[in-house]
Amino acid sequence: MDHKFQIDLRGIIDLLSHHLYSGPEVFVRELLQNATDAIRARQLLDPGHAGDVHLEIHQAKGQPPSLVVSENGIGLTADEVHTFLATIGLSSKRAAEGDRPTDFIGQFGIGILACFVVSDAIVVYSKSAKSPSAKAVEWRAKPDGTYTLKELDRDLDPGTQVWLTAKAGCEEHFAPDAVRDTARRFGGLLPYPIRLTHGKQTVVVNEGGAPWRTAFPTERAKFKALMAFGRDTFDTDFLDAVPLKSAVGGIDGVAYVLPYAATLTSKRSHRVYLKNMLLSESVDNLLPEWAFFVKAVVNADDLRPTAARESFYEDDKLQAARDALGECLRQYLAGLAETDPRKLDKIIALHGLAIKALAVQDDDFYKLVIDWLPFETSAGEMTFGDYRKQNDSVRYAASVDQFRQVSRVAQAQGFTIINAGYTYDAELLRRAEDLVGATVEQIDPADLTQQFDELTLAEQDQIAPFLAAAEGVLKAFRCRPDVKKYLPRELPALYTTSGEGRFYRSLEQSKEVSNPLWSGVLDNISKKDKGTASYADLCFNFDNPLVRRLSTVRDRAVLMRSIQMLYLQSLLLGHHPLSGKEMTLLNDGLLALIEWGIGLQAPPGDGV
Repeated sequence: MDHKFQIDLRGIIDLLSHHLYSGPEVFVRELLQNATDAIRARQLLDPGHAGDVHLEIHQAKGQPPSLVVSENGIGLTADEVHTFLATIGLSSKRAAEGDRPTDFIGQFGIGILACFVVSDAIVVYSKSAKSPSAKAVEWRAKPDGTYTLKELDRDLDPGTQVWLTAKAGCEEHFAPDAVRDTARRFGGLLPYPIRLTHGKQTVVVNEGGAPWRTAFPTERAKFKALMAFGRDTFDTDFLDAVPLKSAVGGIDGVAYVLPYAATLTSKRSHRVYLKNMLLSESVDNLLPEWAFFVKAVVNADDLRPTAARESFYEDDKLQAARDALGECLRQYLAGLAETDPRKLDKIIALHGLAIKALAVQDDDFYKLVIDWLPFETSAGEMTFGDYRKQNDSVRYAASVDQFRQVSRVAQAQGFTIINAGYTYDAELLRRAEDLVGATVEQIDPADLTQQFDELTLAEQDQIAPFLAAAEGVLKAFRCRPDVKKYLPRELPALYTTSGEGRFYRSLEQSKEVSNPLWSGVLDNISKKDKGTASYADLCFNFDNPLVRRLSTVRDRAVLMRSIQMLYLQSLLLGHHPLSGKEMTLLNDGLLALIEWGIGLQAPPGDGV
């Protein structure tokens, strides 16, 4: 024996109010949607029919407020009321058009139930335009699932009226300002006037419509109207307005460029209308993931909404529409590069990190934006496109420390290095070889010194005592000396180290400031690695006048103190933090030079 499901209407109403809909005020949206669909249905019978929606608020003293929503749409007969208003889940739009309606907003046949969220009764008066001989009807429904239906002796104009009376606790949703604002919010783009009457005052709540569909005398006037619409809609002064259009899904609208930095993890929500009725203010699946820098207002005529009518179903049509809207934004960015590079620079300055993050993930987006992205170089900040115009190959240092070590030397050698030590930069540069055909080379400071000029045999003999002294001084700092000739001549020494060497330096510095227990752990690590840890290199510049002068000094004390100071200078020029031992050495050296200068002691030595 088959049994039927039992429907708990109160449970369904609770589901609507607390889970399916975002708030009680959506009952206004549902009534406007039903009114709009009814008008569209009547226009199929009479293409010249002018639709009209009228909201009236009645407030009797000592009584709860009432709202009457009237429209001059298709209307219903008694049989249609039984079929469509009293059968949960059955929609006249779906029944008339098949499983996929193409011209109506509502699809699910549950919208009228939203009125029970704010009212304990729904009263509907309707007169069918399809069956002029049919009598007007009155339908009264209660939230317990019961209803009455009767035919009226008096005649009505074709269309439908819905009467609601606020239940306890819902009076605020019937206030004139609340109804006006809600009707404007949901129906602001509807092509039919929505009139609101309270007392003797009547206003049209949806005057103006969509500015992107309005003809303006100049592009400047259109831009000002779009920006004003964005400011009024989102209470934000945006940087720019980007027209959006997609034949797939019947989409038109505008995207506004955010005036503040956005991140890839920030929620990307947009105000979306379906057939000119507000679907949701938090749709997050219509624009591409990479469109994090805009906030959009769009209308879609042919996308499928979810049951709550607050988002869209993920299907092939939605994906195609998303791609089309993404192409609008790509063309906008490409156009800025040609017509307004200053505005493009401002957008990139605000959203640069997020743009780089997306370019790392998206090959097409990478190709679009890479030449506009700014990078720090040894010749100052420049875009990647300008860098490529000035250099045959892309040379970069993978860390900030490496860049600081070699930037001056590289510039003196005649080539420009990019600092790729910031987030995403190194990966972006590595991808340039495959995606834009650039020749990419990572510069290692140790490799750079191999390109310096070697000394002649006579010069090697001259520098040998200095080099021997340097080996003795620098051994305590795990640093090896070398002497070559290179530019710039004013640089006396270049300190370079590997990643392993930098780790060893940081390990030693951590030991100096840690507690005894942790210092012991670090000490064990350093002892374990002491035999294998990479040395740093200090390459003295024989073309530097100071180094060449020191090569002739034979006073061991003066020579060693000078080498110590050159070592410390090279660390500071490379922006390497000094350890405690090195700070002590610097203070002692400066004090010795001062005392020597004022004649308190012999020329600066180290007591050795």
